[in-house]
Amino acid sequence: MKLRLFPQENAGLELLSRMASQLLRGTGIMAEILGADPEDFDRLTEQLHQIDAETTDLHFALLTQMRTSFINPLPREDLYELSLILMSAMECLDASAETVSLYKLTGVSGRASEQLEVIGRQAELTASAMRRLASLEDLEEYWIEMLRLARRAERTRRIWVAELMREHKPMPYARHRDLADRLSGTATQLRRAATFVGGVLVRES
Repeated sequence: MKLRLFPQENAGLELLSRMASQLLRGTGIMAEILGADPEDFDRLTEQLHQIDAETTDLHFALLTQMRTSFINPLPREDLYELSLILMSAMECLDASAETVSLYKLTGVSGRASEQLEVIGRQAELTASAMRRLASLEDLEEYWIEMLRLARRAERTRRIWVAELMREHKPMPYARHRDLADRLSGTATQLRRAATFVGGVLVRES
């Protein structure tokens, strides 16, 4: 592994970690939405919109930090790409909440909660991993566990969609399928973050 000879500016990594932690917060709100009455959907969705906005603010804070810092723990393009991936994951999660709110979805499958459990664990692991990018310590385990979780999320999505096709007519199917795809998209974006970290490990080793 390459030796790093200069002191590291880790503010960028802390911002990435905070972006991942925002996803964990958002997962909690999404879980509330799934268990809420329809009259509470809009209020809770607005809370997730706010978390999404805060995540975007963190992204712009990272851009400012990269421009003003002479030394960064990773190449600027790596920090930028990871930030974009995490912001995309939050956008998918926010869209999941809006899907429930707009369609007033009730009777959502328990598969949604299974997906949220995976997303929450992915976000937790990613928040921790972002802080360790300066030293690249113990990130192989992160990479492997994230891939395992992504496979679990994909299998849950396939089962969920098959169940929807059996149990719903075309219009309700389309609405519930939209939710399934949005949640799956969140898990997929977090897998992208892990895959990108894997690429950094390969390059720096």
